[in-house]
Amino acid sequence: MAHEAVAAIRQAMPPRACDCHTHVIGAAEAYPMAPDRHYTPGPASAARLRRHLEQTGMARVVVVQPSVYGTDNTCLLDALRELDGRARGVAVIDSGFTPASLRTLHDGGVRGVRVNLESGGLQDVRDAERALAAISAQVADLGWHVQLYAAYGVIEALAPVLAGLPCPVVLDHFAMAPWSPAAGAVLADLLRSGRVHLKLSAPYRLASQPDAAQWARMLGEQAPSALLWGSDWPHTARAPGKAAHEVSPYRKIGPKRLLADLARWLPTEALRQAVLADNPDRLYWR
Repeated sequence: MAHEAVAAIRQAMPPRACDCHTHVIGAAEAYPMAPDRHYTPGPASAARLRRHLEQTGMARVVVVQPSVYGTDNTCLLDALRELDGRARGVAVIDSGFTPASLRTLHDGGVRGVRVNLESGGLQDVRDAERALAAISAQVADLGWHVQLYAAYGVIEALAPVLAGLPCPVVLDHFAMAPWSPAAGAVLADLLRSGRVHLKLSAPYRLASQPDAAQWARMLGEQAPSALLWGSDWPHTARAPGKAAHEVSPYRKIGPKRLLADLARWLPTEALRQAVLADNPDRLYWR
């Protein structure tokens, strides 16, 4: 996409545009990572995240707890505090979190909780269903949502129960779905339920590398009120040959590529208003 078109899409952002999927990684000495992590990223500070938002024209941001911190949400809460009102968070919790500890997270800006099955390669559908039922019951009274990162086969098998959970569900990264009419029909039905949302983000995480623009345009036609957009900044990855505790470099994906993708995925002003501003308002800022 030409430089002029990329600049134009940045200028055309709605006033409350929100990047709904980013991570902050603090200094290792201040924020120790979980010993059983699957990869090790380098620092990616809240100050750098602010620069990313300026470069992409985003007014607001959602910071998602990365798997490397387990259930220690200290770095997340510190980042939300540093971003000073323009950020909301998605935490990671377990059954040991009390109502008081969840309220502390809420007061710090958290509005959702992530269930990450994909990073650990977990694909047992019954275990996933039990985990979602338990965690959604924990957070429903707070008005939070559950963010699910799982293989598409797990999501497809869970489709009958997702819309019936006591809180909304957000599916990460195009629901990890391969492009096909059958997958499109499953996702469209879920999104039209009004209880399930999907993030248009990180197409490089999809094994089959489908045409993300085709996916986004189809879903935008079917259920525009259920879509969110996320950059996946700073684009974590476990580099080939790197051990889990060796630092892996980030993917080299700059703001021009993100904006070019966004222009293809959300080609109209009305769609950008819905996906970048109105839908995040309902999930994160109410």
